[in-house]
Amino acid sequence: MNEQNIPIDIHVGKLVDWLISRRHVKREWPEDVRVIREKINNAIQDMPEHPEITRLLSGTYINYFHCLKIVEILKETEKDTKNILGWYGSQRMKDWQEVIRLYEKDNVYLAEAAQLLVRNVNFEVPSIKRQISKGIQIQQDCDRKQEECIRGIADSKKKYLQMCKQIGIAGDKVKHELVDLLKTLPEEFSTIAESSKSLAPARQLYSDFLSFTVKDTQSECLPLLKFVMEHGNVTTYEWLYGEAPCSIEEPRLDISLNDETDKTETDQIDFGDGGETIDFGNTSTEIDFGSDLNTEEIDWGNLTEDSQTIDFGVGEIDDITTADIVVEDSGVAGGVAKDTEALTVLYNPKTRNQFIDELYELEGFLGQRLSELECEGSVFSFNQFTNAPPSVQDHTADQVREMLSQVKSLVTKLSTTKLQHLYLISSSPRYVDRLADSLKSKLAIGDKLAESQQSAVQRKEDTAEEQRILTPKLALIIERTKELQSHIQEHISKRYKNRPVNLMGAYLSMQL
Repeated sequence: MNEQNIPIDIHVGKLVDWLISRRHVKREWPEDVRVIREKINNAIQDMPEHPEITRLLSGTYINYFHCLKIVEILKETEKDTKNILGWYGSQRMKDWQEVIRLYEKDNVYLAEAAQLLVRNVNFEVPSIKRQISKGIQIQQDCDRKQEECIRGIADSKKKYLQMCKQIGIAGDKVKHELVDLLKTLPEEFSTIAESSKSLAPARQLYSDFLSFTVKDTQSECLPLLKFVMEHGNVTTYEWLYGEAPCSIEEPRLDISLNDETDKTETDQIDFGDGGETIDFGNTSTEIDFGSDLNTEEIDWGNLTEDSQTIDFGVGEIDDITTADIVVEDSGVAGGVAKDTEALTVLYNPKTRNQFIDELYELEGFLGQRLSELECEGSVFSFNQFTNAPPSVQDHTADQVREMLSQVKSLVTKLSTTKLQHLYLISSSPRYVDRLADSLKSKLAIGDKLAESQQSAVQRKEDTAEEQRILTPKLALIIERTKELQSHIQEHISKRYKNRPVNLMGAYLSMQL
């Protein structure tokens, strides 16, 4: 094989060491490069307006091969300064010719070009590629984050509306709607009291059963349930004392709505007076103790043993003329229902709990009785109820099942989420704030997710903009690196009788 056709393979990473070991460049070449770079920085300050020069000076590091092209351009722009001996009088041309001369001395340009190639292949190009790849990954992550935020916002809104629906409000103005909803509570209780009348057969069965099985019982069976069946949802006063009050003073329920009204309103306590001071009912600002008050000794009168007895203004007891004295009943007849006594039996927590307990008691009895009736052939049941009155025996499993269903239905009405919240609101006005905060926290989650979504959108846009800048930059660096590689191969080949030169390890890095 002809020696001229044998290729010279050089790994890019060892190119500079290869040039030094073959004595193509000196080991001190970096010092010469620093001097050349200073001259290039000075020369570049005064350049003619030319599109090719602008292209060469943009986007990459200026090297020896760029300087050659600049000199070729200056030969056209500075041709008017050429004298008869062929020398250029332009300082621009002189500066760039001096740069080329310094580059070619000891082949400094070859070492610098090799170092630039290694840096581009090993660092610059991979770094930009990693930035682009990371940007693509960030954009994908932002898309996933945006989708998650959208789903989260929809879920939080859905949960908020579900809670509002369970409570029975629209959710526009939570506190106002809760207060308005509280006004419907008496109607709800009236409906429940009306529905309780359907439990009369079940209660009568339970009462007859207790009368038959428990002989010595003195207490009335389910008294509050019976009372509500007969009288409806009346005041606790009437339940306690057996008669309606002449007047009712319901306790006031103060619920703050400041956070949903005009924010300029003050939060001061309203004592009900129009002025700034408390009116104690007197017209003067000072208490008048009288002007005749003196500091002399107190005159106790003539307190001797012979003093007269105290005259209470009455004669002998027998002479007393008695007037007709009107004595009201000693109980609470014609009284005023105040505080909890003014509340209806289903509105009052204590009596409402008793009412619910009696329903559960009735439910437990009917459940047990249904279980006994469904056990066919029970000798114990047959023997036990042989002497029972007809009211205890004359009922079937289907009838008891229907009674049980009615009781459970009434218990369910009293235990709905809506009524549970209304119970708590009526018991504690501050619960309105807690419930409103709990509802608004669902929307707050959605607001935070909306902010995260907006942040993800903005980050994606920023990354995409950065990628739009990096992509042409990468293409330019790869293009210049390939040119630099070609020049280096060409100049090394000239030193070895034009043998082919292969710079290995640069191909993969040069792919877009």
